[in-house]
Amino acid sequence: MRILAVGDIVGENGVEKAKEWIPQIKKEENIDFVIVNGENAAGGMGITEKIFKQLLSAEADVVTMGNHTWGKKDIFSFIDHPRIIRPANYTKGVVGQGYGIYTCEYKGKEKRIAVINLIGRVDMNVLSENPFTCARDIIAQIKEKCDYIILDFHAEATAEKIAMGHYLDGEVNVVYGTHTHVPTADETILEKGTGYITDIGMTGPIQSIIGMDIMASIKRFETTLPEKYKLATGDCKLNGCIFEVNDENGRIRKITRITK
Repeated sequence: MRILAVGDIVGENGVEKAKEWIPQIKKEENIDFVIVNGENAAGGMGITEKIFKQLLSAEADVVTMGNHTWGKKDIFSFIDHPRIIRPANYTKGVVGQGYGIYTCEYKGKEKRIAVINLIGRVDMNVLSENPFTCARDIIAQIKEKCDYIILDFHAEATAEKIAMGHYLDGEVNVVYGTHTHVPTADETILEKGTGYITDIGMTGPIQSIIGMDIMASIKRFETTLPEKYKLATGDCKLNGCIFEVNDENGRIRKITRITK
């Protein structure tokens, strides 16, 4: 089983890059299942139904979210669609779902893949429940109902992400980080077989500061005065990872970072 995770899509140009490359990568790399983080896809903050449908048409199997889940009011018209999930550790009762179980045909058999979305609590400015205990509770509910479990941990602090990887080692197949938009070079297979990487990067403008206009971003640091962020323009790149799962024991066999 080969699973492709695509990093935070930033803006409409990032969406176009994803539409261009996901089908090609899927074909060239024999990908069986695709997960895309779309929380920055609409203007850098949130997602619209139009963009959500574009990502599905680009062969994404599920779209995960993050701290900008509610960035566009349009989200409330489709948040209950089974192929979009928001962080599971938002307050109980919030609309939408924090995980989903999806079927995938693999070598003539039907496999069930669970995808969980969680948000970190360190330096995120989002009131949320404990992601660690929330992960344990979800896994206890679903582990007998699926063949593979994948976690998109949308978090700021590298230590929090690394801790989550070790916390769930052997309990899930993959833990990967999103949110910081910079791909890390620490992909590793943990002791009990879980594949881990701190951040898979972003899909968005190359000449930018995490997808935003360079000068507007620098002005915020230089003056410490409020300056409205705006999306960068120009050529984009796609970042992500391919996780190859051992069919026999569920351990990750190989992790490959992807840049296009």
